[in-house]
Amino acid sequence: MTTSPARRPRFERAAVAGIKLTPRDLLILRAAQRHRLLRSTQLIALSDGSRQTTLRRLQLLFHHGYLDRPPAQLDWYSQGSEPLVYALGSRGGAVLAAEGKRGGTLRWDTSRTVSRQFLRHTLAVAEVMVAFEVACRGTEGVEFIRPEDVLAAAPEATRRLRLPFRWQIEVQEGGKLHRLGVEPDRVFGLRFRGAPEGRQRAYFFLEADRGTMPVVRQGLAQTSFRRKLIAYRETWRQGLHRTHLGIPNFRVLTVTTNEERRRHLVAACGSLGSGRRLFLFADQWAIRHSNMLTHAWRDRYNEKRSLVPTLPGVLDKCSGIISLCAPPDHSLKREPVSSP
Repeated sequence: MTTSPARRPRFERAAVAGIKLTPRDLLILRAAQRHRLLRSTQLIALSDGSRQTTLRRLQLLFHHGYLDRPPAQLDWYSQGSEPLVYALGSRGGAVLAAEGKRGGTLRWDTSRTVSRQFLRHTLAVAEVMVAFEVACRGTEGVEFIRPEDVLAAAPEATRRLRLPFRWQIEVQEGGKLHRLGVEPDRVFGLRFRGAPEGRQRAYFFLEADRGTMPVVRQGLAQTSFRRKLIAYRETWRQGLHRTHLGIPNFRVLTVTTNEERRRHLVAACGSLGSGRRLFLFADQWAIRHSNMLTHAWRDRYNEKRSLVPTLPGVLDKCSGIISLCAPPDHSLKREPVSSP
């Protein structure tokens, strides 16, 4: 009678055969560092290997300490409803540090203590970013601009900051002056080959809304999604995207949990009175079932907008979709301010 081999533990490392890192393994480690937390399905999408090959390498990389599996996901996995989540392990971090990996602080020492809330939010951000990167790989004429590439072109004073993608904005409301902090979940861009001069790059601030923040509160003293919208609107009007990041344009992409929540956020955006083309919304279900570049994002009037211009060699048609690359809303007049 034969017995099947013992199953390796999911969240404890076991003795396995030796491993020699391959170029594909390094791609996996860099992706884990860049996004901090990734599902196995996302790592498969980013790698150039087959599903089974990548899963086997993920297993080996975990058991050898190059990757971690944060325990916060344990209750998900026990129900069998979620793919395993990976983070950069200590040995993986050491490898990237040794090769002079740039583009952010190497973070791997806290992955085993992250909270479930942090886990879910970080994965929501990663889901959108991976979808964009994969879509750009499959679309001729569109290139993905990573956050580190945006930062590399920013003013030197911004690059020296510990948190370069965080800034503050002053807003007048109700006769009071409020100083609001702004920190997008991600800053990235798209480059369009063949687009007219001045419209070859579009930049985006991503907000991954988990539905936990109140949509509207009285005044700006307390956090709310409306306060975020106002902070972004004032960032545009006062030109901080230019002075702080050195980018000529931006749009705010909000991806939320479901269609009902999206409608509430759109209603809050509509109450601002300006910024029609600044804010775009989608829900998670919709973006999981469409190409991120051709997806019909919704503005505050519920009109459909694409992120990609209708250019030969980029997309043949975006029938019925308004191009996001149209000039910004003239109601948002930029006013020069000093860098924060």
